[in-house]
Amino acid sequence: MIADLIAALPGVDFITDPALVRQKSRDFFWYSPVLKRQLNGATAEAVAMPRDEAEVVAIMRECFARGVAVTPRGAGTGNYGQAMPLKGGVVLDLSRLDQVLWCKPGLARIQAGAKLIDIDRHTREKVGGELRFHPSTKRTATIGGFIAGGSSGIGSCTYGMLREAGNVLALRVVTMEPEPRILELRGDDIARVNHAYGTNGVITALEMPLAPAFDWVDLIYSFPSMLDAARFAEALVASDGVVKKLACVVAAPIPQRHFKAFEGLIPEGQSVVLAMLAPDYIEIVAPMLARMGGQELYRCETEKAVVPLYEHSWNHTTLQALKTDRSFTYLQTLFPPPHHFETLAAMEARFGDEVPMHLEFVRYGGAVTCFGLQLVRFTTEERLEEIMQIHNDAGAPIFNPHVFTLEEGGMKRVDASQAAFKREADPRGLLNPGKMLGFEDPHWEPSSPRPHYLFGSIGEVEEILE
Repeated sequence: MIADLIAALPGVDFITDPALVRQKSRDFFWYSPVLKRQLNGATAEAVAMPRDEAEVVAIMRECFARGVAVTPRGAGTGNYGQAMPLKGGVVLDLSRLDQVLWCKPGLARIQAGAKLIDIDRHTREKVGGELRFHPSTKRTATIGGFIAGGSSGIGSCTYGMLREAGNVLALRVVTMEPEPRILELRGDDIARVNHAYGTNGVITALEMPLAPAFDWVDLIYSFPSMLDAARFAEALVASDGVVKKLACVVAAPIPQRHFKAFEGLIPEGQSVVLAMLAPDYIEIVAPMLARMGGQELYRCETEKAVVPLYEHSWNHTTLQALKTDRSFTYLQTLFPPPHHFETLAAMEARFGDEVPMHLEFVRYGGAVTCFGLQLVRFTTEERLEEIMQIHNDAGAPIFNPHVFTLEEGGMKRVDASQAAFKREADPRGLLNPGKMLGFEDPHWEPSSPRPHYLFGSIGEVEEILE
C-alpha cells in the first residue's frame, strides 16, 4: 500500500530506508521508562517530506483514499510520544515549510516547520520583536510542533500558557478528508487544534504575537534552601515592572551533580534560581535578592553563552540529569497557591533525594504559581504510581507525563470541541491515531476527578487561585 501511495505522488519526496524512517518516527518519549516500554517499537512505514502546503493537501488526499495513517511531525522534541506513529503509516515531516511569511511590529505569520530560533532571528532583524515564549528546545523545535504538542515554556513567567487568550492568533489547518480542506482558525476556534498533537488537522501556518526583543542576560542566583529560592522566584515573577523571561528553581544537589556546564560554580548544598532578565533590570532586582538571602553566581548574555541557561530549565533540566544518570525520570505537578510553600516543604521532606525538586514559576490565569518538573529516581512503575498518588492526595495534582493520550495526561477529561472537530476533519480517524480517547472511546472517563489545569477555562483558574 505504501508503494502504491508513493507511486501516486511522484512529485513528493519520501524516505523509505528503515533506519531513517525509525529515526524520524521517534521523539523524546524515552524520558519516561513507562513510555519507553510501551512505544519503543513504534515506527512508520515511510516519511513524507512536503515542500509546500499543496503537497500536504495531496498527501492527505491520497492517504485518505488508501486508509493510511498520518502522524504530523516537526522536530520530534516532544516528551509524551506525541509524534510516535502507533498505527504505522506515514510520518508527515513538515520541516521544509520553514518560512516567516511576513512580520510587522507585534505580529508574525509563519510556516509550521520554521525553527523557533530562526523565527526570532528573523523577527528581531526585521521588526525588533521575538516570540513571547519558547520551549527549552528552542534551538531545534519548530513552531508548529510547539503549538501542537507544547503548553508553556521560557516566557510563561510573563505571558502565561499557550492556551490562554491572545498567545496564538490564527492557525491554518489541512483536514484529512476525501478532498482535504484548508481552514483558517481564529478566536475560540484555535482551541480546537491547539495542543491536540496533530490528531484533528495538520497545522501548516500560524499567526503569533511578538514581544519586544531584548538582549537577555542569563543569571544564576544561589540560596541556602529550596524554599528560599522558591520565594525569591515567586517575588521576581510577581514584580510586574521587571522585564523577565525565566524564573526556574533547581534544588540541591541537582545543579552540583548534573549541570556540567557550571561544574564547580555552585556551592554544595545551595539551591539556585535560573533567571533571564532584560539588562537594565538586573540592578533593580539586586536589593530584593539581598533581602531574601540570595547571591549572584553567574551573569552572561544569553546569545553569547556556550550553553544558554534556558537549556537547564523546563524539561532540559531532566535532560541534563539524564546525561549523567539514566535512572532519572520526571513528574509534572501543579503546586497551587496559597498553600504551595507548605506543600513543597512537605514533599521535599517526604521524598528527599528520591524526588529532587525543580520548579518553574509562571503566570497562570493572571496569577503567579509554580509547576514542578521534579526529577524522580525510577525504581519500578508501581513506585512511580505511588509517588504520583501521594502528590495528588496532598493537593498537588500530577499531569502524568508517562501516558501518551491527550486525556490521560494534562486534560483529565475529553475535550468535546477537539473530539467534535476530529469527527468533522478526520472522519476515518487517520490522523495520529490512538492519541485522542474522546474519538477512540467516546465513553472514556478519568479514573480520578479532573484537577484544575492549564487547559481549564479562566474561571477554573481563578477558582483554584482564590
